[in-house]
Amino acid sequence: MRSFATRFLLTDDRRFWRGFALAGALFLVAVPLLNLLPGEGSALHLPNYMIPLLGKYLCYALLALALDLVWGYAGVLSLGHGAFFALGGYAMGMYLMREIGTRGVYGNPLLPDFMVFLAWKDLPWYWTGFEHFPFAALMIVAAPSILALVFGWLAFRSRITGVYLSIITQVMTYALMLAFFRNEMGFGGNNGLTDFKDILGFDLASPATKLGLYVATVVALGLSLLLCRFVVASKLGRVMMAMRDAEGRVRFLGYSVTATKLFAFVLSAALAGLAGALYVPQVGIINPSEFSPANSIEVAIWVAVGGRGTLVGAILGALAVNAAKTWLTDAVPEAWLFFLGGLFIVVTILLPDGLMGLIKRLRQTKAAPEAAVEKKHA
Repeated sequence: MRSFATRFLLTDDRRFWRGFALAGALFLVAVPLLNLLPGEGSALHLPNYMIPLLGKYLCYALLALALDLVWGYAGVLSLGHGAFFALGGYAMGMYLMREIGTRGVYGNPLLPDFMVFLAWKDLPWYWTGFEHFPFAALMIVAAPSILALVFGWLAFRSRITGVYLSIITQVMTYALMLAFFRNEMGFGGNNGLTDFKDILGFDLASPATKLGLYVATVVALGLSLLLCRFVVASKLGRVMMAMRDAEGRVRFLGYSVTATKLFAFVLSAALAGLAGALYVPQVGIINPSEFSPANSIEVAIWVAVGGRGTLVGAILGALAVNAAKTWLTDAVPEAWLFFLGGLFIVVTILLPDGLMGLIKRLRQTKAAPEAAVEKKHA
C-alpha cells in the first residue's frame, strides 16, 4: 500500500504536483481573472472570444490524454478515437437540440428544425430522454463506452494487434462517418446539429456561460489526468505497461490480456466522449466530419509530439499543435498540412520521446555539471 502511495503522492512526484498546481493556477484562476478584471482596452485583458478557443484546446487535450492511456500504457494504437469523441458530442448535441423547444425556426416543440424540414412526423425513439440533462450526461459516457466494449471485446478476444487493429479502428470511425452523413439516421445529415440556444437554462451566447464551460473543461481535464495517473500507478497500470512491452509473457504469467486491454479501451473511450461533450457547446456545432479518420490520426500526432506514455506529454502536445494550427491556418493556410506531416516525421526520427523526452534530456544535461561539482567537493 505504501509503495502505491509513494508512486502516486510522495517524493517521487513532487515535480508533478508542483506543475499540476501551477497549471491549475494558470488555467483555473489567472485566465478567468484576466478575462473579468482588466478593462477591454487593457493589454492584460483576455478577450471573450479567446475563452471558448482555449476551452476547445483543452477538450482536445482531454482527447489526447484518453488516447495516451490506451496507446502509451496499454500498447493499443487506436486510429478511431474520433468516433468516441464524436459520439459524446452528438449525445450533448441531442440534449442541446431538445433544449431549443419552440425557439427554433419552425417553432415545433417536439421536433428539431432539421426534422421538420425533412418532413419527419415523430421524434425517433433514440431521441427519447435527451430532454433531461442527467440522461444525456449518462449517454455521453455510455454511448462511446458501449461501442468500445463491443468493438474491443471482438477485437481483443480475436488477438488482433498492431497495424491490423489500427486499420480496423479507422474502418470503424469511417463507417460511422458515412452513416451519420445520411439524413435517414436522424442526426442532421451533412449539417449535423447546430443553432443551440442554452445549456441547463444558461444562454450559450453569454460570456458568463462560455467562461463557465471553460472552467468545467479545466476541472474535467484535471480530474481525468488524476484518474489516469491513479490507474497507471496501480497494479493494473503495471500490468498494462508489461503487456505493452511483452504481451506474450504477460499472458504466460496468467494475466488476462483481453480484460486488461478492454478496461483501458473502455475507460479511454469514456474520457474521449466526455471531451466531445464539452467541445460541442463551446464551438456550437457537431457534424459527421468529427468522425473523419484524419481527425483520429491527428490525435495520434498530438500524443507523439508530446510524448507517448507520459499523460502530461499528451496534453502538452495537443495544446502546442493546436496553437500552431490556429496561427498557421490564419497566416499561411496552405502550409498547415505540410507542417503537420513534417512535424510527425521530425518527431519520429529526432524526438521519439516527444517534448517530454526533450525536457527530460535538457534537465539531465543541466543536472550533470552540478552533480560533478558536488562529487568533486565530496
